[in-house]
Amino acid sequence: MTMEVLNREGAAAYLKLACNTLDKMRVAGRGPKYAKLGRSVRYRRADLDEYLARNLVASTSEAQAA
Repeated sequence: MTMEVLNREGAAAYLKLACNTLDKMRVAGRGPKYAKLGRSVRYRRADLDEYLARNLVASTSEAQAA
């Protein structure tokens, strides 16, 4: 079983975010799980999918309540 791992640029592109936005989310502890390998940050595609699933909402009022 192969696990797909993305760098910050690949993860940001996958989530359709700017790299700076993903960086800020990581620093604030609000973003997807990541691995720190030396000075490199890596994201598993499965963790990005999990992050998206955790942040699904059905309406704008539901998003504001969260």
